[in-house]
Amino acid sequence: MRIGYARVSTDDQNLDLQVAALEATHCDDIFTDQGISGARFSRPGLENALTILSKGDTLVVWRLDRLGRSLHKLVELVEQLGERGIQFVSLTECIDTTSSGGTLLFHIMAALAQFERSLISERTRAGMAAARKRGKPMGRRRALSPEQCCEARILLEGERLNVVAAKLNVHPVTLRRSLGRASCVQVARDLVK
Repeated sequence: MRIGYARVSTDDQNLDLQVAALEATHCDDIFTDQGISGARFSRPGLENALTILSKGDTLVVWRLDRLGRSLHKLVELVEQLGERGIQFVSLTECIDTTSSGGTLLFHIMAALAQFERSLISERTRAGMAAARKRGKPMGRRRALSPEQCCEARILLEGERLNVVAAKLNVHPVTLRRSLGRASCVQVARDLVK
């Protein structure tokens, strides 16, 4: 039996391409995960696929990174499949562990995929460091401005935290975190001028 597995990282992405490729290779059943990172190997679709596989079956994926992003975990998973007498096929990379050449190719491709992810991560960190040096703010915009934090502090003298948070249209945890970060000193100085 051939069991297909497809995954996309976000809900905005589409599984159609992967599913069509798996159907074209005559998979008996196809399991999917949508909106789940490849860094996690605990995924409902993957777990269902692994549960249904038995000796003599084949797990088929469209591309190696659809199965997972960690080299160590990928190798471990394919070795576990082999121990259970289950073959592994990756369509895009032409990996087929029914042969020793296919197994070698799997290990090479997995190492290259890990190397590529490491390079991307290094470039991202370098870009962020350069942006910080230029004074560009990193991360998303704060939920509350310093002025709103000062207003919240004043309101908190007579109201409960969740009431003030509702007035400012934020979650109470966000309000508490913002108040811990914000300083009303600069805002007060600006108001005096």
